[in-house]
Amino acid sequence: MKSNQQLLRINRNFLICFVVSALFSAAFAQMLSDYDNYLNTTFTIIFGYVVYFVIFSGLFYLDNKDRFKSMRKEMIRRELFTLISSFGVGEIVYLVIRWPTFYYFLEIGIEPFAASLISEIIATCCYMASVTLFLRKTKTY
Repeated sequence: MKSNQQLLRINRNFLICFVVSALFSAAFAQMLSDYDNYLNTTFTIIFGYVVYFVIFSGLFYLDNKDRFKSMRKEMIRRELFTLISSFGVGEIVYLVIRWPTFYYFLEIGIEPFAASLISEIIATCCYMASVTLFLRKTKTY
């Protein structure tokens, strides 16, 4: 099977962002342990999104700045549209899994730090799988 370097870079960036975001989110969840579970869940996920997208944006830019310089504007637009669409599908999958699992783990008494990490792992695996499948189906990478 032929290795697709762009897809590997995106997945590498997902993993880097996942690790950093998961650790910061878990610490943030623990700091919010006195709040109601639904507030802890919501605020932690928002915080994780901010951390994740700041890091991912920087890594994506660094990986693609030279590549995009040599591409036509129409190709760049098409590729970015497909990427945003696939990330959108992935984000829906992520949220549909992350919020209920995190909330459930808090409700059954798991420490916020551990609940955040476990739900993040589950949701991120599903996110990566859905984005990768979408990018392959659309033949973006």
